[in-house]
Amino acid sequence: MTTILLVDDSRLLRIANHKALIRAGYDVIDAEDGQRGLELAQEKLPDLILLDMMLPKVSGPEVLRTLKSDPRTNSIPVIVLSALSQKNKEKLANDGAAGYVEKSDDLLRNDSAILVKAIQEVLASAAKRAN
Repeated sequence: MTTILLVDDSRLLRIANHKALIRAGYDVIDAEDGQRGLELAQEKLPDLILLDMMLPKVSGPEVLRTLKSDPRTNSIPVIVLSALSQKNKEKLANDGAAGYVEKSDDLLRNDSAILVKAIQEVLASAAKRAN
């Protein structure tokens, strides 16, 4: 089963996305801040990480840089979750993000379908690169 680490300080979004990802067939691990997210990523080595950018303790951009500089975690695809506009998408891709999903009402309204679709696309792309 595919394991996803969901790092988001918003309890509401974390619970809603967790439930949607479980329904979509994923095993989900949650972290409420960047420090815990890094610890879980290094300990559990998930198949994919969903990473909020605005996090307490360690910021999302710092978590991303740390993950991508660590040989144990640098190959784990990271999808950034952000309320910031999509203009940051190119910079995040340069920093190692495999995908970007804008936090919006649509994310919750459609039972996280946007998020599930992004996960499927990134995992398919990672699988192609691995072969």
